[in-house]
Parts: sequence; structure tokens; C-alpha cells
Amino acid sequence: MLAADADRQRLERDLHEGAQQQLVALAVNIQLAESLLDTDSAAAKALLEEMGRDVRQALHEAAQLAQRIYPPPLELGGLAAALRSAAVSAGVSASVEVSGDSSYPPQIAHTIYSCWLEALERGAGETPVSITVQEEGEALTFEVVRDAAQPDAGLDRLRDRVEALGGRLTMRSEPDGGVRVSCSLPLSR
Repeated sequence: MLAADADRQRLERDLHEGAQQQLVALAVNIQLAESLLDTDSAAAKALLEEMGRDVRQALHEAAQLAQRIYPPPLELGGLAAALRSAAVSAGVSASVEVSGDSSYPPQIAHTIYSCWLEALERGAGETPVSITVQEEGEALTFEVVRDAAQPDAGLDRLRDRVEALGGRLTMRSEPDGGVRVSCSLPLSR
């Protein structure tokens, strides 16, 4: 429960510090551009071009926030496609193996996706980040292996999410300095 509260607070902070601040700056710049139109059209044009870039950046950040809430790639292309797409978007070298890629319950697919995003965010070292997802009887297991370059601030949040679904999440250090996060989630409850 505390991890869910932390997730909400993180989203609120990102909205306030990102999108809201960008919109306030755009509103100020619109007023400035209006005042420049009559006196300095070249400066007004330059400001409008800058505002266009700022709008595109704000749209990109809003889309990223929306994907953290519920990622559209999960519905559009399934789990494997969503995991690969996230790695490409993050610009991280990654290996994705999903056996079967059958239609998993949305809360399970979203939990795996969230764990993957956390790994991509924290494991952008020299070793490629990898994820393996497979069904084992009545459970879905996955392992994420990444560099230990970043601390595991999001691990409690992920553990809470996994345990809320009746699963188990563990983490261990690898001999090469990497980190292996293993998880087992029941497919039926």
C-alpha cells in the first residue's frame, strides 16, 4: 500500500514539475509573443518556433506519463511487443524472451511491464538488460537481469504490486556485478 502511495506521489510530482510547468511557461510565452507581434515580428516568430518545440516536448512527456499509468502497447501488440518497444524507447540494449506470449490478465502484464520499465531506467550500463517470461504450470515467471549501476529505489513498489497479485519477487546480486530480479505470479486466483 505504501508503494502505491509512492507511485501516485511520483506521478503527481512528475505532472507538477513537468507538464504543468511547461504549460505555465507556454502561457507566459503566448502573452509575450502577442506583445511582440506589433513591435518585433522576427522575435515573435522565433518565440513561436521555440514554443512549438516546447509543445512537442510537453506532448512527449505527457505520453510517457500516460504509458506509466497504462501502457497501450500491452493491448496493441501483446507483452513481448510492449517489452521490446519500451527498450527501444529507452534507448537501452536489451534482450526480450517471452515464451508463448499468450493473453495474460492485464494486471499481470502491467506488473511485468512496470518491472521492465524500472529495470530499463536503472540498468543502462554496458551489459544489455534482459527479461525472460515463461509459463510454469499455473504460474507465470519472469526474470530481469541488469547492471547494478543504479540503486533499487523502485523495488519496494514492485514487490508490493507483485505481492498484491499473490506473487513473490526476489533480487540477488550476480557474480559479474549485475542484479537478477526474479518473480513468480499465479495465473489463476
